[in-house]
Amino acid sequence: MIISVLIADDQRLIRSGLRAIIESEPGMEVVGEAADGAEAVEAVRRLRPDVALMDIRMPRLDGVAAARSLCSGPGPHPTRILMLTTFHLDDYVAQALRAGASGFLLKDATADQLLEAVRVVAAGEAILAPAVTRRMLERMAAGRADAAADGADLRERLSVREVDVLLLVARGLSNAEIGAALHLAESTVKSHVQNILAKLGLRDRLQAAVAAYESGLVHPRGA
Repeated sequence: MIISVLIADDQRLIRSGLRAIIESEPGMEVVGEAADGAEAVEAVRRLRPDVALMDIRMPRLDGVAAARSLCSGPGPHPTRILMLTTFHLDDYVAQALRAGASGFLLKDATADQLLEAVRVVAAGEAILAPAVTRRMLERMAAGRADAAADGADLRERLSVREVDVLLLVARGLSNAEIGAALHLAESTVKSHVQNILAKLGLRDRLQAAVAAYESGLVHPRGA
């Protein structure tokens, strides 16, 4: 199966570099490019790539607004969005996660990290592992006065086992790692994750992690 990728960045040199990396990898192809967020939204809807590499800061329409346009509404687009940023702690990243992006990658990532991120996102997973993501999720949760009430509501909507699984999803564990921790088959964990997403109306694991942090179910600094 070929993974189709669209690259959206206002710098031609960056787009060329990303294209060269992706097209050097068997099983991946670049189906289009965009120089700003408005072009990216149009191109994603027209070309329907598996993954859109979306720079956060672009003219006309930034990457966050573009992601929100594609991920919201009655018929959100199936393309997975992987945000690109040069900043380790960029407020735009938190907005992008809330908008429905499946993760983000720093522009100083290696070629191997980029390719692995594309594979993970294309498979319907989310980029949770980097410590930067963990810190960003913690920042999103900090200072929310209504977190306790939100956490109680979330627990009421999920089974006890689903809450256990969600806690580990929010900490960045894979299905195999969650299965080992909870003594469950990996297929059982996958079913629990799918049930969690359906019950909470979420798109993927990263949105589930955001919900867990913002509701106070997972406390900043791993409490």
